[in-house]
Amino acid sequence: MAKIQSSAQFKSYQPQQILLLPPSLDELIEEHDLVRVVNLVVDSLDISGLINQYKGGGTTAYHPRMLLK
Repeated sequence: MAKIQSSAQFKSYQPQQILLLPPSLDELIEEHDLVRVVNLVVDSLDISGLINQYKGGGTTAYHPRMLLK
C-alpha cells in the first residue's frame, strides 16, 4: 500500500489497540467471521482519491478507511 501525502489530519486509528473496556475488537470477532474478509478487502482498497478530497483544517477527521469499515 503506497503512502499518501496530504495536509489533512485524521483522528488516531489503531484497530489493533488493546482497550481496557471493551477488550480488543479482534478478540470479540470469531476467527472465521465474514467481517474479517470485509476488513481485508477494505484494507486493500486504494483510497488515495478519497483521502485527497480532504482539505484539512478544522478539527481532525475520522480516517476514511475506518468509516468504510
